[in-house]
Amino acid sequence: MSGPEAAAAFAAGLSRAGFTVVREMPLADGGEGTLDALLHARGGTRRHTRVTGPLGEPVDAEWGMLPDGTAVIEMARASGLALVGSGNDPLRATTRGTGELIAAARRAGARRAVVGVGGSATTDGGLGAVDALGWSLAGMPVAVACDVTSAFMDAAVLYGPQKHASAAQISLLTRRLGQVAEQYRTRLHVDVTGLEGAGAAGGLAGGLAAIGAVIEPGFDVIARAAGLDALLEDADFVVTGEGRLDLTSLAGKVVGGVLEWAAERELPPVAVIAGQVVDEAREAVARDYPGTNVLALVDRVWQSGEAFSRAALLAEEAALEAGRVALGA
Repeated sequence: MSGPEAAAAFAAGLSRAGFTVVREMPLADGGEGTLDALLHARGGTRRHTRVTGPLGEPVDAEWGMLPDGTAVIEMARASGLALVGSGNDPLRATTRGTGELIAAARRAGARRAVVGVGGSATTDGGLGAVDALGWSLAGMPVAVACDVTSAFMDAAVLYGPQKHASAAQISLLTRRLGQVAEQYRTRLHVDVTGLEGAGAAGGLAGGLAAIGAVIEPGFDVIARAAGLDALLEDADFVVTGEGRLDLTSLAGKVVGGVLEWAAERELPPVAVIAGQVVDEAREAVARDYPGTNVLALVDRVWQSGEAFSRAALLAEEAALEAGRVALGA
């Protein structure tokens, strides 16, 4: 299910449980779903711009403009692995299209931009994007929504294999990242090798930071832009979830972010509904967020495949159960 579909299923279950006012807010952490989440939460318009794809071919990339003039850009829609799949060429893959999208948003009158950097096909250190932008953001504030803390020089080693890079190519890409870092150091007087998260999207985060963007935890960027703070102010109960709850879910992902925000605001316990739940994650949630109700869809069926084919109904039933527990029914 998409974020909005899951939110609708949760809302239906909570309504059946007896909650009279249920608000839906699909969220993201800077990866896939960022654009849809923010447009769902804030409204705005979807736009399309033809840009350079990851391997040089033109692609029609979708982006969004929120009512307050914030442009929402998912780099994966211009420079993502999904656009080339197993046919990726790790050495050629470029972020140029992402830079072109940011430039298009600027020309369209955007006051600021949020750039989600998940799902990249690239390891060019962001040089393609920086070149497309003329080595300047022209005064437009840009927040890079990032869910990892990897270093610039580690980008090829950590993420090269998933982009179909061989060991020899990873070694070459790492040397090339060093050369790109030196260009940023010489031309912009910025050392991207010391910036936390600069290795995200094959170094795109570092490249954008070199010309003035700010790298921030993806969940926090999206949650603030979506208005989660205001929604939590009068909340009696919060439900969040994802497809598979594991330890990474609690480190920069949506579920961990919601749990942390709720705990900081001393809200009542949260319910987490996931397709699958890893034992270590269940234990970590119980330890760090006492009282949280964790429900797995695979525990509600005889065969795990049913959790996929009946996901919406099972999610609704899990939310119904969680809601009744919360209400003491």
